[in-house]
Formats: sequence, structure tokens, C-alpha cells
Amino acid sequence: MSKGKIVFLNGVTSSGKTSIVDAIQLKSDEFFYVVANDLFENTIGDNYLREDYWKYLSDAIIMMYHTAKLFSDHGKNVLVDGILVERPELKPHYEKVKNIFEGYPFYIVEVFCPLKICRQRNIERGDRTEDQSDWQNKIMAKDIQYDYTVNTHINSSEECADLILKYLSVRSKG
Repeated sequence: MSKGKIVFLNGVTSSGKTSIVDAIQLKSDEFFYVVANDLFENTIGDNYLREDYWKYLSDAIIMMYHTAKLFSDHGKNVLVDGILVERPELKPHYEKVKNIFEGYPFYIVEVFCPLKICRQRNIERGDRTEDQSDWQNKIMAKDIQYDYTVNTHINSSEECADLILKYLSVRSKG
């Protein structure tokens, strides 16, 4: 059985990752499961998150990666909706991710949006602090070797999904 594709959409909050995930699921001829930081954060009780947010979230994020790998092992495609942050609990986060997915059909896609636009989106959403994208950007892993980049300020989520799917199609053909 061949391994399923693992596509990691990396970007700060309100950059457009989840909207792209939704668009890929609508547009793709191939089925993709989704694992996301937000979903795995919900596996942790609030009292533990209040006690030591990053300790428990970091454990859940690493388990999310292993879950994506398990889907791939069973021939299933996976979209990872996340952010590679360099916190002491995860360091070196990017290196850990590369090691976990070594030998897998793994692609890291940068979901870029200017921070000014992310701030506006945070305000409009109402469930994020205005500066949340800014502080995430400050702790985001540096020197990531992206396979592909999309810009949600220039392109709609649907256009970004089309670009990613086209890229994956070309990569799959060799």
C-alpha cells in the first residue's frame, strides 16, 4: 500500500489555512482527512491548559503529527492545519517535524498573508486577539524550507487551493 500525502499548511492565525483546507476538500478529486492544532487543543482539559498551556499543547501537537503519519501509513491523504512555532517545549520544532515525516510524501506549504491583513481578520473574527498573528509570527520557526507558498491576500482561498492541488499533481507525476 502506498503512503498517503501529508500536506502541512503553515501560517499564523487568520492567514487563511482553514479556509484553504475547506476549499481543498471541496475541489480535490482525492479525499483528504484534516488534523489541526485547534482540534488537538480540544483534546486537553481547560484546567490543564490553564496550568501549563504550552506543555500540554506541545504534547498534543506532536501526537497530531503521529496521527497524520498513521493516516498516511494506511494510504490516506492528510492536511495538517498548523503553525511551526519554536517554543522551548517543542524546540527544535521544524527539525522534529522533518524527522517524524522523513520518508513520507510530505509537503510544507507556507500560507502567507501580511500581518496587517491578519490583524484585521482577527478583529472581524472576534475570537482572536488583534495581535495574535503578530506574536505567533515572532515565535514561528525560521528557515523553513517550504515546498510551495500561497498568498491569501493576493489569491482567494479557492485560488490558493487550486494552486496547491496543481502543485501536488505535478509533484505526484514526478
